[in-house]
Amino acid sequence: MIEVQDTKRVIMLRPQLKNNGAFENNTYADCAGYGHLRVEFIIGDTDVAVGSGDSSTPPRLEECDTSGGSYTDITDAELAAVLGAGDDNKVKAIDVDLTHSHKRYVKVNDPTAGSGATGCNLCIIGTLSKPNISPKDADGQGLAELVVV
Repeated sequence: MIEVQDTKRVIMLRPQLKNNGAFENNTYADCAGYGHLRVEFIIGDTDVAVGSGDSSTPPRLEECDTSGGSYTDITDAELAAVLGAGDDNKVKAIDVDLTHSHKRYVKVNDPTAGSGATGCNLCIIGTLSKPNISPKDADGQGLAELVVV
């Protein structure tokens, strides 16, 4: 199998523009059956900082045993700094080794944009890898469509 076909993509924050407030529809990755999670912050045009809970706290990941339960921070799963106003067209990531007793559901703690003229265009994607059972088709890989040439 081609290595990338042994992964599953999860949209944790759909692409959107936000100025001065929390991004909408922040959701979790269900990590059941996988040994690794990479969370990518895909930044478009921005003139504001983005953090967790406010625009001055670096984005961090949190986990829970149930999708709608009380999430707690994952130790050391935090970017070094906020997504900055000068971070246009960059990708930043946090890797989580799920084999070290992490809980089933992982999400970004309350991504929040500061105030500016434009705001921040942001998308957050989780890539699950090291599956117990390899995904067999596009749906199993978290894709709406897959073309293999």
